[in-house]
Amino acid sequence: MSLIALEHVGYQVDDTAILTDINLTIDKEEWVTLTGPSGGGKSTLVRIIASLLSKTSGTLTFAGQPIESYDPVAYRRRVSYSFQQPTLFGETVRDNLQFPYQIRQRPFDQDRAVEGLEVVGLAASDLDKAVTDLSGGQRQRVALLRNVMIYPEVLILDEVTAGLDAENKAFVWSLIQRFNQQDHLTIIAITHDQAEIDAASRLVTIKDGRIVGGAK
Repeated sequence: MSLIALEHVGYQVDDTAILTDINLTIDKEEWVTLTGPSGGGKSTLVRIIASLLSKTSGTLTFAGQPIESYDPVAYRRRVSYSFQQPTLFGETVRDNLQFPYQIRQRPFDQDRAVEGLEVVGLAASDLDKAVTDLSGGQRQRVALLRNVMIYPEVLILDEVTAGLDAENKAFVWSLIQRFNQQDHLTIIAITHDQAEIDAASRLVTIKDGRIVGGAK
């Protein structure tokens, strides 16, 4: 059974069709790369999968159950969405890494946070660093780490390497590989980066609101 299955999914705003007849299955621990022209519907599709938007037609199931059967908050803990521009909040790195525990009403695991910071190329001393003192690449790393402090089942990445220099891009890319291969997360990643497209294990192309390649 596929982890995620979309059948004839559509999304329409007034009289404008944004997505039309989307049929797509994604298996557990798979890494699916989405590409295609800007404005083609990629971000809309992943936001529907992440339960940030509601489809207007078709069916979407997660782990064999209709998405409508899940509590939205509980679902978003299992399917985590990472935005293109990293949004950090509070004053410090700690504030951000504590957040996943706060919303679950669980005690903060500082040892896990320190270990995670080292994995993303930061230091234990950065836990109380002001977010305003982080570079763009460091902000993206902290944002990704926040999403996996308590592992989701699916990590959705919306052009998370856009705007990063080559060094930070390579580092974030290696992090995502680790999440997929070592931590067994299912990855759905939007990209326009040609190197990432060339390296894709499964490439799904979306154009004008339709899948034109890579569906199964």
